[in-house]
Amino acid sequence: MNVSRSLVAWASVACSAMILAGCSSTSVNRAPVEDRGTSMGGSGMNQNGTPAVDPRTLPGYENMGKPGYYTVKPGDTLIRIGLEYGQSWKDIARWSNLENANVIEVGQVLRVVPPGSTDSARASTTTAAATSAGTAGKTGSTTAKAGAPAPTASTPTASASEPAPAPAPAPAAPAVAGDDSMNFIWPASGTLIAGFDEARNKGYDIGGRAGDPVLAAADGRVVYVGAGLRGYGNLIILKHNNTFLTAYAHNQTLLVKEDQNVRRGQKIAEMGSTDTDRVKLHFEIRRQGKPVDPSRYLPAR
Repeated sequence: MNVSRSLVAWASVACSAMILAGCSSTSVNRAPVEDRGTSMGGSGMNQNGTPAVDPRTLPGYENMGKPGYYTVKPGDTLIRIGLEYGQSWKDIARWSNLENANVIEVGQVLRVVPPGSTDSARASTTTAAATSAGTAGKTGSTTAKAGAPAPTASTPTASASEPAPAPAPAPAAPAVAGDDSMNFIWPASGTLIAGFDEARNKGYDIGGRAGDPVLAAADGRVVYVGAGLRGYGNLIILKHNNTFLTAYAHNQTLLVKEDQNVRRGQKIAEMGSTDTDRVKLHFEIRRQGKPVDPSRYLPAR
């Protein structure tokens, strides 16, 4: 009888252990907005290559293909989408009315520009800026995004019987045009170990020792802090204005919080080697979401 009871107790313990082991295979402490809620383990596609979910049933389908909207693809995360479009992932979640920012589905349509703002509006702003700055010849002025109506140099033609109206005073350049005038500083004092290469390296790799200070390259607001973007390790993203973001990757210690305002030269992290093979800072400057060569904006040294 004692032997039977022992066997029953042992079997009960073994079953409990198996259940716990099965539960432990799924982490409950995942990085925010890292995972997508798809029925095919994150791929969002069936084995025959068709979508696992009918896109017409997903939120935002009616906006698919419209300017200012983005259709989620396999492998996307809100963090990466935000980085590519120069926006905070929290803003995208809010603009898109996401109930759970941790779950986005392949085929879902997200708003990636503020409500009331479209590529067409940006093109109009750009046209006004180009008109007012026509004599300046500044090559770094904002340009319309692909797909937006091309700015025209002429205005509607007046009737031949009417005198041509006197030219109006050139309007002041809108705020977005001045966003190119950034005063960035180097975010770390170490040696440059890898330069910008649009195909292989989207920024600068700066060497150093573990614990070396990482500085904000310009005034801005912290829009991301965490390790939810594969290949970047412990990452900080700052938004400086409507045009520029900067990213600071592989840190060992993060010293700021999301939505915090920081000043140029403020220590925001300590250099490390998370998700990379050596101690370094990977630093990116992104203009309207596109990686640009930091040498165009950093002072010579």
